[in-house]
Parts: sequence; structure tokens; C-alpha cells
Amino acid sequence: MGLVHVLYAALSYAVFLATFVYSIGFVGDLAVPKTIDSPAGTGGWEALVIDLALLGLFAVQHSVMARPAFKRWWTRLVPPAVERSTYVLLSSLLLALVFAAWRPLGTTVWDLRGTGAGTLLLATYGLGWILVLVSTFMISHFELFGLTQAWRRLREQPEPPASFVECFLYRFVRHPIMLGFLVAFWSAPAMSAGHLIFAIMTTGYILVGVQLEERDLRRTLGAAYERYRMRVPMLLPFTKGPASPAPDARPNHGRASSS
Repeated sequence: MGLVHVLYAALSYAVFLATFVYSIGFVGDLAVPKTIDSPAGTGGWEALVIDLALLGLFAVQHSVMARPAFKRWWTRLVPPAVERSTYVLLSSLLLALVFAAWRPLGTTVWDLRGTGAGTLLLATYGLGWILVLVSTFMISHFELFGLTQAWRRLREQPEPPASFVECFLYRFVRHPIMLGFLVAFWSAPAMSAGHLIFAIMTTGYILVGVQLEERDLRRTLGAAYERYRMRVPMLLPFTKGPASPAPDARPNHGRASSS
């Protein structure tokens, strides 16, 4: 059974990778068959309602399934070794649904393509996605996406307790992955109405989501995380005192995070 778990986790990870790569093209309107702004549509209220419903559906699934109470119930039905992989798979499939059913809203808010500012925004867009990916490896990338849990089950290793680790970017912001998403979503050389709605909705979800995650982390990790929280800003670097390492304040979001 352990091998089945590993294969399932690998499949879930492959689906995640495909949707992650497609996300870069979709949001940036780059080199994929369907993007946030193409093919051009008539827009209107119907398209707006559909887009909001898609984003809302993804937000509910992504947040509810990450909560500890849901996990305790869910793991009565799903083996704990593949709980995270199942979460990753369902999130990826719902994100693919967003891509497939999205209705472009063609009104242009700004268009800086071909200008220096547009080139800078395009570079910042790429940096945002790099920040997202790099930040996952600064914690525990393969645990974050469920592979480590299945591998432990195959080797019959016990689940380690939630630990607290801090490394590099996590010394400057508590949620560099979410910061990377925000940078990418708002760095648009050409901002359409649809892209603007997407950026506003995902920003709102991120701001709510990190608050829920912080609540869970404080409950799980206690005083150590509270000290870290007081010292390091949530999303905007350098908005608190100088970041300095603390040997007992290292949040391992791969094990302790609820998202």
C-alpha cells in the first residue's frame, strides 16, 4: 500500500507542476492556449459572475481543506500519508477549472507594453514567480506538496512533530510565498479588467488566508511562533525592526503550515 501512496503522491505532484507552469502563462497572458485575456470575449456581467464564482470556489476549497478541524475529519476517510497529496491534487484540478472556464473581461485599465515601465513590470512578474518557487524550497518543498509524507509511509517512518525553522527569506517576511504571488499578480504590463478582478480577489483571499494560517500556527507552535510573529513582518519586508535570526524561532511551513 505504501507504494500506491507514493505513486499517488507523485501523480498529484505532476498535476501541480503542470498547473503551476500553466499559471505563469495564464496570468501573464503568455504562450499558453487560453489566458486571462484570451481568447477575447464579450465580457459583461455574466462573465464577471462566472469569474467570481470560479475564484470563490477555489478559495473555499483551498482554505477549508487546510484547516486542522477539517483534516482531523478528512483523515478518517483518507489515509494520513496522502492527505496532503489529495489537497494538492484537488487544488490543482480546481485551478485548472479556473483556467478552462475563465471568461476574459476585455476592458483595458492600462497598457504599458513596449515601454520601459512595461519591461520592468514583466521582469517583476517573473521575479514574483521565482520568489514563490524558491520560497517553497527554503522550507520543505516536497513535504509541502505531499511527497515526503507518502515516502515516510513507504519506509514506515513516524510523522515527526511540528517544528520551527527559519531560513533566509523567512527572516524578512513570514509568508514569502504569498508575497511572491502578490508581486506576480499585480505586475502586469497590460492590465485588463479581468486581470484586475483576478488580482483584487486573490489579494483579498491571501490576506484572509494568512490570518487563518497564522491562527493555526500559533495554536500549533505556541510561544516560539508568537515571538517570531512579533519580530518579522507578515508580507512587507523591513516594516518592523531589523530581522535577526533566533535559534528557536524557525517556522517549518512544510510541517506546521495549514496552507
